[in-house]
This record gives sequence, C-alpha cells and structure tokens, in this order.
Amino acid sequence: MGAVNHSYTRTVFLAASVSLVLLTGACSSDSDTSSPATSTSSASSGAGAPAASNTCPTATPDAAATPAWTLDGDSGSIAVVGSTDAAAPSVTVDAPFSVAETQVETLTAGDGPVIAADAEVSVCYMGVNGRTGETFDSSFERGAPVEFPLDGVVAGFQKAIAGQTVGSTVAVAVTSADGYASGNPAAGIEPGDSLIFAISILSAS
Repeated sequence: MGAVNHSYTRTVFLAASVSLVLLTGACSSDSDTSSPATSTSSASSGAGAPAASNTCPTATPDAAATPAWTLDGDSGSIAVVGSTDAAAPSVTVDAPFSVAETQVETLTAGDGPVIAADAEVSVCYMGVNGRTGETFDSSFERGAPVEFPLDGVVAGFQKAIAGQTVGSTVAVAVTSADGYASGNPAAGIEPGDSLIFAISILSAS
C-alpha cells in the first residue's frame, strides 16, 4: 500500500513539476531564444491531423514499429517511433547521447495551421535524457496534454514546435544550451545533458 501511495505521489509531483520545469527553464537558460537555428527536415504530409484531444494515448507502441527518425549524435545515437492516435511514442537511446546542435525532425505533418513562435499550444510529449537514456517526464504516461505559451519554455522545445503545423508529431534532439545549461536536479538533468523530446501537437491559438 505504501509503495502505491509513493508511486501516486511521485506521479502527481511530476505532473505538477515538469510543466513548471519547462516553463521556468527558459527563464534560466543561457541560450538566446530570439533566433532559432535548427536543422529541420520534414516527412511526407500524407497523414492528416488528428482532432484536438483532452487525452494523450498511453498504450505502448508496437515493438516491431520502424523508427520514424534515427540520428547519430556527437556521441551515441537515438531511434524515435512517433506517437499515433492509439499509442505513445518511444525513444531508444544508445547512451550517452549528445548533440552539438539542436536538430528537429517532423515525423508526421499535420494539416492544421502553422504555429507561431508565441502561440499557446496544447501538446502531448515525452522527454528523455540523452546521458542516461531515461525518461524524465511524459504527459503520455499521465494521459493528459499540457498547455503553455511557446515563448515561455526552454529554447529547444520552442524550436521543435514553432513553424510546425497543428496535428504534427515531432521529435527534437536538444543541446544543453537549448535545454538546461545549468542542469535541473529535480528532473535528474545535469549540466551538459542533451535531451530528446517526442511531441504530438494537438492545438495552438
């Protein structure tokens, strides 16, 4: 019983804290968020945008699914399977993984409007630490999306979403400078850690 309560407490703490982590990260970031410089490539836009939802899929992705994006970093590598209407994404890391430049990949392009850099967005996302290969936060695990102003989050998260279209699924490999250059102990992030986010963009206004 105690373990169940502890797990519940940890889940609630993460639900409350990591959106705060994302929101406060931009304030403490050493990076300049005014001029995004990312390497962006898009998948074909044959997939339509899913309808905006109040939930995030929690099912485990198909173990046999082909990664939509693989990336060799300056050290290590990653393979990302994007989320679907029914399943959460997965990020497989050959750790330690790090990048010297933030890189964005559109996994599936939505058919909604283009997202401005200062939009308020609703997304489902998971964040993985490249140094450890461990997930440090996931709204997919909680089953609920997060809403926030895009100009109030860490630079790498903003770079991943700004310029995309609503309904897209996106992955981004984020440098320490575009994430938490000074680290974030509450999330187990140390100075110098590169991060990987897999994101499903539900809506923007």
